[in-house]
Amino acid sequence: MSKKILVIDDETSILDILAGILSDEGFSPICVNSAEKGLEQLKTEAVDLVLLDIWMPGMDGLEALKQIKEDYPELQVIMISGHGTIETAVQATKIGAFDFIEKPLSYDKIVLAIKNGLRFSRLETENLILRQKANHKPSLTGNSPAIKNLREQIERVAPTDAWVLIRGEHGTGKELVAQAIHRLSESNTKPMVEVNCAAIPEELIESELFGHEKGSFTGAQTSKRGKFDQADGGMLFLDEIGDMSMKTQAKILRILQEQTFERVGGNQIIKVDVRVLAATNKNLEDEIERGNFRADLFWRLNVVPIQVPLLQERVEDIPLLVAYFVETFTHKGLGRKSFTDGALAVMMRHSWPGNVRELRNFVERLVIMSPDENISEETVTEYLHQDTSAPENTAEAKTIAPYQKQHFKEAKREFEREYLIVKLQENNNNISKTAEMLGMERSHLHKKLKTLHIDLSDSD
Repeated sequence: MSKKILVIDDETSILDILAGILSDEGFSPICVNSAEKGLEQLKTEAVDLVLLDIWMPGMDGLEALKQIKEDYPELQVIMISGHGTIETAVQATKIGAFDFIEKPLSYDKIVLAIKNGLRFSRLETENLILRQKANHKPSLTGNSPAIKNLREQIERVAPTDAWVLIRGEHGTGKELVAQAIHRLSESNTKPMVEVNCAAIPEELIESELFGHEKGSFTGAQTSKRGKFDQADGGMLFLDEIGDMSMKTQAKILRILQEQTFERVGGNQIIKVDVRVLAATNKNLEDEIERGNFRADLFWRLNVVPIQVPLLQERVEDIPLLVAYFVETFTHKGLGRKSFTDGALAVMMRHSWPGNVRELRNFVERLVIMSPDENISEETVTEYLHQDTSAPENTAEAKTIAPYQKQHFKEAKREFEREYLIVKLQENNNNISKTAEMLGMERSHLHKKLKTLHIDLSDSD
């Protein structure tokens, strides 16, 4: 795709000359004859670089430059002028101009300045991606069947343009899955734009996603591009999608279907090409039944579903995860520690309701707080506050297990699992009879069994 260059100059002859030069060099020129029109153009179309004349009727180039750098700080602007002075060039540079070229225009100087500006933009993007990779190192650590299956799913879907719905409990690593998909995708040369839907106040989420025009609400002192706009041509990650309001869901659905939107307070139609990854820790089917999530949005997002396993489902990965975390903390200067086999065994018996995130925090706490270089079984037991000698497979242990859980959600999940196994036994593993007894739809019971990882052989 050719780079789009916006040319802003009040002289028709200059516009014609620059349009010809840019076309000959394989660029896509967009020409307007005033600063006001140029700013309007930027609101509706993402461009790669701007050529901006200084002396124009109405808003001059310096004022336009100031506005462009406020609204689009990453966009490189090359100033052109027939009456340039050192003072003007210095002023433009202070505002943020990438280069300054005097008229009459030289073909070679124009082309060189544009290529340098585009190269600088590319380097800035590459640096951003490198910083992202440094901050989000691959952490899908483990060799369990569950994690191997997860990697295989990522490798299959990443090179395509399919949308993905990543599902899993808090702390399982949904964001890491999104980052892995981005790294293996064709858009990995562009940053992945991330939005935490749960962290943005309801009254601001539309502005965050779609952008806003200056003065559209109290505090909107400048225009702002939204996340969809920033992700044009790349990937957008909507984390905790289940926490969006129904009103925002309706707007999201329209954008996902049409790939067009309007900024808050604006009336210009903006078209984008965005691949969407979404993640949630909620059971969206249940949320649909409760009226909290739109079924049409769910089906639009759920093109390729990926379920991230609980840490309980991959306990054999715990030693590798612990080793990875210890190495990470060592690089942070916390000192090198090791865990005995007995300590690791205790950790593998623990339920970890907070999943990998809880395990990581626990390891960091021990690395910091334990005075011993070799962290023992006794130390781990003390910090976990658990009795490792308690029976694990007796009927009594199974009876009281849900009440020993630290989190209500995990206790509820374990109770549901034990309850459904008992009811299946009462009906000789007949799902239809069990569903009728419980007053549930057969399809809903089947989904629940799958969610709770109940194999009919479990109830034998």
